[in-house]
Amino acid sequence: MHGSDTPDGPLAALLAPEGQALLAELRDHDPADELALATRLRRTHPAPLVSAALGQARLRQRAAAKFGADAARMYFTPDGVEQATRTAVAAHRAARFAALGVDRVADLCCGIGGDAVALARAGIAVLAVDRDPAAAAAARANAAALEVAELVDVRCGEVGDVDISGYDAVFVDPARRVGGRGGSGRGRVFDPEAYSPPLSWAVEVAGRVSHAALKVAPGIPHEAVPDAAEAEWVSDAGDVKEAVLWFGTEPGARRATLLPAGVSLAGRGLPDPPPGPVGRYLYEPDGAVVRAHLVAEVAAQVGGRLLDPTIAYVTADDRVRSPYATAYEITDTLPFSVKKLRALLRARGVGSVTVKKRGSAVEPEELRRKLKLTGPSAVSCTVFLTRVAGAPTVLLGRPAPAT
Repeated sequence: MHGSDTPDGPLAALLAPEGQALLAELRDHDPADELALATRLRRTHPAPLVSAALGQARLRQRAAAKFGADAARMYFTPDGVEQATRTAVAAHRAARFAALGVDRVADLCCGIGGDAVALARAGIAVLAVDRDPAAAAAARANAAALEVAELVDVRCGEVGDVDISGYDAVFVDPARRVGGRGGSGRGRVFDPEAYSPPLSWAVEVAGRVSHAALKVAPGIPHEAVPDAAEAEWVSDAGDVKEAVLWFGTEPGARRATLLPAGVSLAGRGLPDPPPGPVGRYLYEPDGAVVRAHLVAEVAAQVGGRLLDPTIAYVTADDRVRSPYATAYEITDTLPFSVKKLRALLRARGVGSVTVKKRGSAVEPEELRRKLKLTGPSAVSCTVFLTRVAGAPTVLLGRPAPAT
């Protein structure tokens, strides 16, 4: 790994032997005991080093949800933990690059290097660039800690100054928060042209190479997606994590990818099916499917119809297994009324409910309080707050057994 800038400040101290020993000691520390632990450690270590080590230990614990076991060996900045791509998503993207035959990627706005590491693990050489010195230093340390340093060249600088000639692909992950990457702001940015750098710049850069992937917010308006791009929405364990604009693949395509299953639903341009009556089963499409506007494709898979023209719930009379939607068996349908719902649940002896909603202004926690259930918690059901043919409606059901 190359790069003329070297880590300084807290990270440099943590990379030194004394810092490494402290981090090892703090690996499984209990945050509740932090004050007493800090007092004890400061008797034998410099106070700034103890503070840096404790801060890094806290960040590693937060990062475990994204990076799994790797987090215990990695180095983070506060913004880096929040903004970095989780390992499963980064590995999926790296695998797509590798399948395209990409050998060298310029990772622009690399942050703490999560994507750079995933690309390197896929056997791809990476130039990783970020203008934030702390992020770049963390990326360099992470490449070394995760043993891919020989494939990752980390540089601190402005991405607009990077010479990408000689690279066959670029990956751009612009800051989408007020203040930009490394800034103090925490507000999210929804206008793609307000990203740092803006989407138009990233699209122009994408046009200079054979393949490119531009990470954007999952809520990007479909009309903002360039005609030359394939748009992929990615969820992990049911939570939508990001959207990516791919260049050099399938212009105009829309795709929903669900991890960890690794299944991907491609759009076929199907029109929405007409709405109809509530059937025996309700299908809840994954969030990535909804964001990609592919609910019609799921409805076609299960032979279903919409509950309402404006709601992303599909209903059908038969149980058909689909990896892109969760199926529920519906037991009751009634007009929305807290009083009637409470009476029905009490008559059934229900003690706990899972509340899901689409197209309803009612807050799940507020509804739970108003229901005042008294039955045993082991007796449960799923309550859907939605609209059927425009009317506020409550559906009661339970997860359908696997077929």
